[in-house]
Amino acid sequence: MMVENSPSPLPQRAIYGFVLHLGSQFGFCLYCVWAFIPDEWLHSIGLTYWPQKYWALAAPIYFLVALMVFVAVLFGINMYNTAPLDSVNNFTDAFARSQRSEDDERGGVPRMKDVSISEVNVMFYMSPQP
Repeated sequence: MMVENSPSPLPQRAIYGFVLHLGSQFGFCLYCVWAFIPDEWLHSIGLTYWPQKYWALAAPIYFLVALMVFVAVLFGINMYNTAPLDSVNNFTDAFARSQRSEDDERGGVPRMKDVSISEVNVMFYMSPQP
């Protein structure tokens, strides 16, 4: 029997999703118990092995700071790898597609092509002649 790719939820995916939902809810409740209930109360019911309360705030803050640094570094790397505006690589590359004017048909949809930088400049920056 061949499995058909479908966007509808399968029973296996629904079960895995439900178990993941329950596990995340249990983990969050355990985190809240650890973060908000005093150590004396936890020791009185026999729960003695817990990390320090410092990590209840420090771990999420470290995670958020690391995420912000990652986004800033990723932005910097992308800006560093982007060619400057006066670079020849902004005009064309080895894979550019051009379209000859004799291929155009009147009233038809033009074929896909790379628009040259001069056409873009004319469309955006040149005012129409009165």
